[in-house]
Order: sequence, then structure tokens, then C-alpha cells
Amino acid sequence: MLRDLAAAPATIFPNPVSRHAMHPTLTIAKRAALAASKVILRNLDRLDQLTINEKARNDFVSEVDVQAEREIIKILRKTYPDHAILAEESGSQGELDPEYQWVIDPLDGTTNYLHGLPHFAVSIALKVRGRLEAGLVYDVLRQELFMASRGNGALLNERRIRVKPLNAIDGALLGTGFPFRQPKHMPAYLAGFAALAERCSEVRRAGSAALDLAYVAAGRLDGFWEIGLAEWDMAAGALLVQEAGGLVGDFSGGADYLRTGNLVAGSPKVFKGLLQTLQPTLTPALQR
Repeated sequence: MLRDLAAAPATIFPNPVSRHAMHPTLTIAKRAALAASKVILRNLDRLDQLTINEKARNDFVSEVDVQAEREIIKILRKTYPDHAILAEESGSQGELDPEYQWVIDPLDGTTNYLHGLPHFAVSIALKVRGRLEAGLVYDVLRQELFMASRGNGALLNERRIRVKPLNAIDGALLGTGFPFRQPKHMPAYLAGFAALAERCSEVRRAGSAALDLAYVAAGRLDGFWEIGLAEWDMAAGALLVQEAGGLVGDFSGGADYLRTGNLVAGSPKVFKGLLQTLQPTLTPALQR
């Protein structure tokens, strides 16, 4: 199933885009992602030897996550020493209300990686005065680099991509993630899952929100929803979807998803269908 998703053709425009059209910080972010990918790849043959810790319930971190994050931060700091950083493993560094902040997930899909499942990625985004301005998701194994910058569109390996323009949620292929870190929301999640399963074509749970959102941007998935994501899980992917012509929001349809962690994404009509189907199943806590 994972191979089928990755092999699916993306909605790609025929002509490559000039590199100069994208945000200049993406050049450095790409360099950082490639450095992290080397750490990730060279440890693939020693997965059974890695040191693994459980940060929280069902939330694991390996020495690879830590080393890859260090590589990313080292490269970003060399060029942008005054920028703040929010990273999955090392937390927040810099000013509390920074003008520039990098949001980093060095290995989104750690559980997949540790089990040898080929669906994980590096995710790096830049916020300027609190707004997402640039981001990338790098699929290490397939060498697929998804990039976006505000107002300049979204790219897959330097070719423009767009969300698939479905007219309704009926027949859509959706991606999702289970709220296993927040079991109190599982009943509401399953109710929403059941409601959507009656309308859409099929649902995929692949294990990397960053890649799933990149797949929405590329038209490989038609929509995505999840409860309880961290900011680093979705920052770059959310911008990819928006710049590919899609919509991203929280469960009310608003723009507070980075704070709430509850996210819906898709082409405009799929996004609307997701919200209309999910909202009747939500608890008061998820409606905020």
C-alpha cells in the first residue's frame, strides 16, 4: 500500500520552475534536510542496535532522531544564528515571540523507520512573525523533495504540483492518523472515521503526517485529517497544501490548527466535505 501511494502519479505541471521563484531560505533548508537524510540512511542497517526511548505514551525517539536534528540545527544556525528554533527533540530555542522561527521534525514517521517501513521524512518549515512562509518535506528513501514558499506555489523535485480538483468527497482517497497519544479522543475519532468511510472511496493511515500532507499537495491523496498533531508534524505540509491550491484548517474551518493540533486539509471541495462530515461527530473539546 505504501509503495502504491508513492508510485501514484503526482499532479505535476510540465515545466520546471525557476529556483529563484522560491524563498531563498529553502536553499539552506534543503542543505539541512540532505544532511539529516545521511544520518537517517546510514543507520538503516543497524536498526536493531539503536538506542530508543519512550518520550511519552506511544511516542518514541531514537538516537537517529537526535543526531539528524543536530545536523539540521547546525546548518541553520551557521547561516541564521539569530533565528529561533522549535524542534521535536530539543524543544524551543531563542526568543519567546521571535520574528523568525524554524519548525523542525528531523524524522517524521519514527515508528515506521524503527520497523523498517519505508514511509518517513524530514520536515522543515520557517515562520516569519508567526506565519508560515517556507517549508519542505523530504522523502529520504524515494529522494522526493516537496517544497513551498508563500505566494510561489509548491514543487516536487522542482516541478510544480497541484491538489487534485475533485468536486466532492465522494470517491476521495483520504489519509489520516489515529490519536493514539490522546486516547480520550479515540471514540470521537472513530465516529468521524466511520462517517467518512461511508462517503469516501478509501482511507489510508501511513504513519507520517508530513508526507501525507505532501501527498495531498501532489494529488496522491485527496484529503487528510488528524487529531492532536504537534506543530512540527504539520507546519511544512500545511504550507505545501495551501500553495498547491488546497485548504487547511482546524475542525471549525478556522486557521488555528497549529495551536490546537487538529487539522483538516484537501482541495477546496474535499475540505468542505471533510468538515461537514466530521463536525457532527466532534466532542465539545474538539470543537474549540
